[in-house]
Amino acid sequence: MKKAAFIAGILGAVIIGSSITITQQNEYKLIRQFGKVDRVICEPGISFKIPLIERTQSLPKETLLYDLEASDVITKDKKTMISDSYVLWRITDPLKFAQTLNSSLENSESRINTAVYNATKNVISSLSQDRVITSRDGELSDMVMEAIGDNMKQYGIELIKFETKQLDLPDDNKAAVYERMISERDNIAATYKAEGDSEAKVIQNKTDKEVTIQISDAKKQAEILKAEGEQEYMKILSQAYGEDERSEFYSFVRSLEALKASMQGENKTVILSSDSPIAQIFEGK
Repeated sequence: MKKAAFIAGILGAVIIGSSITITQQNEYKLIRQFGKVDRVICEPGISFKIPLIERTQSLPKETLLYDLEASDVITKDKKTMISDSYVLWRITDPLKFAQTLNSSLENSESRINTAVYNATKNVISSLSQDRVITSRDGELSDMVMEAIGDNMKQYGIELIKFETKQLDLPDDNKAAVYERMISERDNIAATYKAEGDSEAKVIQNKTDKEVTIQISDAKKQAEILKAEGEQEYMKILSQAYGEDERSEFYSFVRSLEALKASMQGENKTVILSSDSPIAQIFEGK
């Protein structure tokens, strides 16, 4: 009896142990009954299954990376380029994934490879080589993701992100393409420089014109002020020497200034006629 009870206890423990399944944080747990998925456990924890009748299968819940093989693609202007890319993806509907892809990661990667390659090929074939090269800052990735659309939802898969690790030219084409791109950039730079020089010339001419007008106005104003000053000066002289005595003194001073001005150089001799106003001053007439 003791032996039978011991054996029964062992069998009970085995049965209880085989009826318990543990789901981890990073996985889905499929419960299959006779090969068919009966239910899916999405939350982590302990669950129960029917021993010997139900079995479990795990599927990854975390984000996965699929690295596509490098392949040749043709641009709109018939130029060959080499595309090397990868995608981030995850299983969002484990039941649909199991039903459509037989729970196989290999099958899912094959479908992802086909969808991503076709989308990449179609996008690049609609762009010129120059546009492809200048779109590698994220624009090309967005275009490929848009081209893929929701095609992978039918397999219970979500494509999170597409990125090109390398989008390059065949070695024999690189030098010619880079030289052409450099030449085009030089032409663009020359155009910008010419436009800048032209704009600078316009600004310089406008400034020179404004300066000339301002100088002309200043000279005109100076002449006006000078004339007004001379007029005021003559007015003051007229008032100062209006009387006869002052007038004679003024005439005397002006005659001396005229005499001084005429005595230039080393020759200091002045010959005056007797009827000269200056001679008459010295004679006391």
